[in-house]
Amino acid sequence: PRYRPDWASLDARPLPAWFDRAKVGVFVHWGVFSVPAWGSEWFWWHWQGQHDAAYERFVRRRFPPGTTYAEFAPHFTAYDFQPRQWARLFQRAGARYVVLTTKHHEGFTNWGSPVSWNWNSVDTGPHRDLVGELGEALRESNLRYGLYHSLMEWFHPLYLADKQNGFKTQSFVLKKTMPELYDLVLKYKPDLIWSDGDWEAPDSYWNSTSFLAWLYNDSPVKDTVVVNDRWGRGCSCHHGGFYNCADKFRPGTLPDHKWEMCSSLDRLSWGYRSNMSLHEVMDEMSMIEELVQTVSLGGNYLLNVGPTKEGVIVPIFQERLLALGRWLETNGEAIYESQPWRVQMENTTDTVWYTSKGPVVFAIFLLWPRDSVLHLSSPIPCPGTQVTLVGFAGTLEWQKQPGKGMLITLPYMLPSPLPPQSGWVVKLEGVK
Repeated sequence: PRYRPDWASLDARPLPAWFDRAKVGVFVHWGVFSVPAWGSEWFWWHWQGQHDAAYERFVRRRFPPGTTYAEFAPHFTAYDFQPRQWARLFQRAGARYVVLTTKHHEGFTNWGSPVSWNWNSVDTGPHRDLVGELGEALRESNLRYGLYHSLMEWFHPLYLADKQNGFKTQSFVLKKTMPELYDLVLKYKPDLIWSDGDWEAPDSYWNSTSFLAWLYNDSPVKDTVVVNDRWGRGCSCHHGGFYNCADKFRPGTLPDHKWEMCSSLDRLSWGYRSNMSLHEVMDEMSMIEELVQTVSLGGNYLLNVGPTKEGVIVPIFQERLLALGRWLETNGEAIYESQPWRVQMENTTDTVWYTSKGPVVFAIFLLWPRDSVLHLSSPIPCPGTQVTLVGFAGTLEWQKQPGKGMLITLPYMLPSPLPPQSGWVVKLEGVK
C-alpha cells in the first residue's frame, strides 16, 4: 500500500521484523562536544544558552579569552578513529545494530552535508566522512546501521527566526532539516533513523509526516527502514515506528507497542567526559539487569558509548561492552529473536524474568539462590518437562512445588570470595 502523509496511515505500517529480532544495539554520541569533553554533550547550551557559571568558569580556565564554540571544531580530529575496530568491538559486544550521531543539537554534521557549510566533518576537524566510513565497516561486519539526527539546532539563525515567529514560518526546516534527512537516506541507506530534537515544535512544523510517507513509499530503504517516535511535540510514545518515550524509559508492565530503551554506560552523560570517574560507569551487573528487564518487557536495548575527540572508545567502555558480549555469547538464546512470555517476571521477586521462543520458556535469574534451589511459581510443569541451565551440560532435577510452580536444583557452584557473574538462564521445555 501507499502510505499517506498522516499519522493514521503511517502508524499502520508494520515494523520491519529485523528490529524486534535484533534486541541489542550500540548507540554512539560523537561530535564537537567531544572536544571540551566536560559536563555533557549539551556543553554549548549550558555554556552559552544558559550561561551556567560552572561552564563559563571551565572555558575561562582552559581556553584563551574570547574563545567561541566554533573554535573547538578543528580539535575534533578523529586521528585515532578506526571504523573497522569499532565494528569489531560492537560485534563482539553482541550488538545487532549500531546508531551513530550524524548531527546533535549543536548542528555539526559528521558527514559533508551540503547545507552545513564549514560546520561539518569533511570541511573542518577530521576532514573525513565519519558517517560513511563507519557505515562501510558495519556493513562488512553484517551489522545494521542506524543514524541519529537532531531535527533542531540550538543556535542556528534560521531556527531561532522560526522559533521567534511561533513556528509559523519553516525556513529552517525547508533549508536545513529536510535537505539533510533526504541526503542521509539517499547517501547512506540507513536501516534505522533515530530522530531527536523535536520537542519545541509540532510535527506540522517539521514536515515529519511527508518525510515519513516518502521514506516508506519511495526511498531506497522503504521496506527495511525503522524509525522511532520523536517527530514533533507530543509524538513521543504515540506516533512513529518503535517508541522511545523518554531517555532511559522503563515501563512497569508489558507495553502493547514495540519500544526501545536507550541507556548510557556513563550514567551522567551521553558524550565523552574526560573527568568521568569509575563509580559513574555502569557495572556489568546493572547492564545485564537492564538488558534482561527490557527484553522481557518486549523492548530493545540500545547501550551508549561516547568516544573521545580522537575517536577512541576508552578501555573501560570497551571492557563493559566485551563483558556484555561474553554474557550474550552464553545466554543469547534467551534474548535474540525471543518474545515476551505470558508472565514477564516472578511476582514474588524482580530478580527472575521470563522470555520465550515458541514452546520454550527461559527463566533468567539475576541472583544465584543461596541454597542453589531456584523457586519458580509461574511455569506449570508436566511429567515430561525438561530443565537445562544454558551453558551447562546435562539436565537439571526439578520437582513440583507444593501449591504451584516448580523447584529446580541448580548445579553446585564452588564457593568463591567473589560474587559470581550476574544472570543465568534456565531453559524450560514442556511447561505451560
